[in-house]
Amino acid sequence: MQLKKYEIDGFLRAPPAAVAAALIYGPDSGLARERALTLLKAIVGDADDPFRVAQVSPANLKDAPSLLADEIAALSFTGGRRAVWLRGAGNGETDAVAPLLDADAPGDGFLIVQAGALSRRDRLTRLFETADAAVAIPCYPDEGADLAEFAGRALQQRGLRIQSEALAYLADRLGDNRQHNRNEIEKLALYKGRDGGEITLDDIVACIGDAAPSALDDVIFAAAGGDQRGLDRALWKCFETGTNEVVVLRALARHLQRLHLSATKVARGQPPDQAMKALRPPVFYKQQAAFRGQLQHWSAHRLGQAVAIVTQAELDCKSTGMPARLICNRALMRIAQAARARN
Repeated sequence: MQLKKYEIDGFLRAPPAAVAAALIYGPDSGLARERALTLLKAIVGDADDPFRVAQVSPANLKDAPSLLADEIAALSFTGGRRAVWLRGAGNGETDAVAPLLDADAPGDGFLIVQAGALSRRDRLTRLFETADAAVAIPCYPDEGADLAEFAGRALQQRGLRIQSEALAYLADRLGDNRQHNRNEIEKLALYKGRDGGEITLDDIVACIGDAAPSALDDVIFAAAGGDQRGLDRALWKCFETGTNEVVVLRALARHLQRLHLSATKVARGQPPDQAMKALRPPVFYKQQAAFRGQLQHWSAHRLGQAVAIVTQAELDCKSTGMPARLICNRALMRIAQAARARN
């Protein structure tokens, strides 16, 4: 079966005895690794114990097709249950894994299969979802409130407090990979120090926000600003770094929503600068001029239509089976064309 979001943490900490295998998959490779390690520790105690943990790769299985079954059936020299961790798996490993999910399979080892961005239609995913003693655990990037909750919890674990405005700004600057986000939070924690008091917006800007705008920022501002050439370059760079299409669309939707909020205030008589400065988190200082320019050219009505286009594109990526890259490119091109027409 596939675990629901609210079931995952409890399962990882204490997997039921009736479950003998777990598929951990999804576009967030950092989160998938983190969850695999958490599950390993719950089963064997020490994820680095060579007597109770066996790591296997698809390349190993090509050289020795029976290796996975041999490792599952092996006994631990030091006692206790063993775990077998198959990393980098895909549909090509389905036939090797399938016999191990049978109720009559020998051995009591626990199988952890870590895979990439599979869909629920893929063979390997369907295998785990339909097996009685197996579960499938999807790993999607944190976003929105979940991303802010993750960042706040991670800082709290390090004995640090953070202002609500600073937390919202931090969440907006984090990416779509759990491991990368942990590294950024660790950098912030080191910068602030354990007894450094409450983390402020200035701390975030000094530690994380001082770099040049990211490729994702470049995509957002090029699309909303009508810069087709800049959009093409930034989008290529963004995809080259492994950013997911849905992440791009959601980031653009957030930007358009912030423009819409400011444009609504301007339509009611508020000066553009005042409307922009009221946003929380605030517009990054290096992007304020571009944001102000977009605010002058977009109306609230047109921004509402643009948000609808991007939202529909995200839905199409998830439901139509069409190439997500094509859907994303087309939506961003429509936004850029609309912005260019307004300019």
